[in-house]
Amino acid sequence: MNKTFIPSTNYNKRKWYVIDCKDKQLGRLASSIVPLLTGKTKSIYHPSLDVGDYVILINSEELKIDRDVERFHVYEPGRPGSSLKRLVNILPKRIIENCVFNMLPNGFPKKHLVKRLKVYQGAVHPHAAQDPKVLEII
Repeated sequence: MNKTFIPSTNYNKRKWYVIDCKDKQLGRLASSIVPLLTGKTKSIYHPSLDVGDYVILINSEELKIDRDVERFHVYEPGRPGSSLKRLVNILPKRIIENCVFNMLPNGFPKKHLVKRLKVYQGAVHPHAAQDPKVLEII
């Protein structure tokens, strides 16, 4: 008989992590944030339970994004005139949240996991009381 460890609901001890976005690439940063939000880095990970952590991103305006490349998105294919929209790289918070949201696994917890991602443009954040640990991501 297998004895699989399944953590109970009160076993949840969520940690807070701070990541500095200065001179980081968007895709590499997002692919390291997703396992922290889902809890896949923990030894008690179970897909049916939510054991993820909180992530705070600071200096998001200094993230490496190809600002010279003009991006377009087709919202309504087949509708002439207003279907092609230009995406602007002005809001780094929106860009990071969209990238992380699209990398998360589909299902019910997807929109709840994104709420644990906190993005700030400066080096100051209001979560000092949670005693976040600084992560160095290469």
